[in-house]
Amino acid sequence: MTRIISVVNQKGGVGKTTTAINMATALAAIGKSVLLIDLDPQGNASTGLGIDLSQREKTSYDVLIGATSLADASLKTAIPRLSITPATIDLTGAELELVNMDQREFQLKNALADMPEKWDYAIIDCPPSLGLLTINALTASDAVLIPLQCEFFALEGLSHLLKTVKMIQANLNPSITIHGVVLTMYDRRNKLTEQIEHDVRA
Repeated sequence: MTRIISVVNQKGGVGKTTTAINMATALAAIGKSVLLIDLDPQGNASTGLGIDLSQREKTSYDVLIGATSLADASLKTAIPRLSITPATIDLTGAELELVNMDQREFQLKNALADMPEKWDYAIIDCPPSLGLLTINALTASDAVLIPLQCEFFALEGLSHLLKTVKMIQANLNPSITIHGVVLTMYDRRNKLTEQIEHDVRA
């Protein structure tokens, strides 16, 4: 059974993609078979794993609109046991196309249900928003991992994200859990960092 984990924060620049790539690589390094799904139109996870734009013939956009399967859209990376479903800027249009689809929040979940049992983990790198792409990811996931930058407005964003997860639990995916919060750009010399850590743990 593939364990599906979304890496989510609606703020940009908090280390989502770095966290997703590092976690996927670490899992592959200990012998797990991993699929990283790039669900961000910026496609930074794809670039970070060395997938050139010319290689991205089938992408997560095609998966979401039902034009191809996850297995057909996945590419092997230079890291053993790590594959990626790449993304391009086309994903920006997926938000609009999904609006008119039946069961629009379940497109990714349905695609994952048809996925062959060859991956132990699927890690989803989400865009910096709480739109339909992220809602699709949360609806499909077993757990959510939240990268949180140690800065002044971090907790305000976290409380909004937690409300969204609770809404998903109540209406779309009752089994999703919060796997944890990853403090990013952590500097122990900074008093604000210590305060953020204390407040997040509380």
